[in-house]
Amino acid sequence: MDQLLNDFSPGLFFMQAIILLVLILLMRKFAWKPILDSLQNREEGIQNALDSAEKAKLEMQNLQADNERLLQEARVERETMLKEARDIKNKMIEEAKSEAETQANKLIEQAQTAIEGEKKAAMAELKSHVAGLSLEIAEKILNEELAGKDKQLNLVESMIGDAKLN
Repeated sequence: MDQLLNDFSPGLFFMQAIILLVLILLMRKFAWKPILDSLQNREEGIQNALDSAEKAKLEMQNLQADNERLLQEARVERETMLKEARDIKNKMIEEAKSEAETQANKLIEQAQTAIEGEKKAAMAELKSHVAGLSLEIAEKILNEELAGKDKQLNLVESMIGDAKLN
């Protein structure tokens, strides 16, 4: 260190200091400013990329939330549609059952009416037939019994006697 102090020259020191200052000024003008500008631009680019990434992330979250909301709405709508379809199906089944029951009741009523009519017609025919047979039998019996005059007088007397008793 002693040797450095002995070899120290103030003129050389000032010259080197001036060269250093000129070099610093030239570096500042031609190197530092462009380097700092490029660093600033790079920093801004990185910040913009980070901001864009953050925006994209938020948009993705919003899209996912929208998708979830849409899916939920679709599920609710599907459930509503299925419920309505079930209700319509049950209503149609009930209506069909009711209509079938009404038709069956009408058919039963018509059948009963037809049976009753047929029964009455058969009874009338049977009565007519029985009456006809009865008249024929009575006619044959009367012809046999009233073949003689004595039998006719006895019949008239017995009828008069029966009429008085009643």
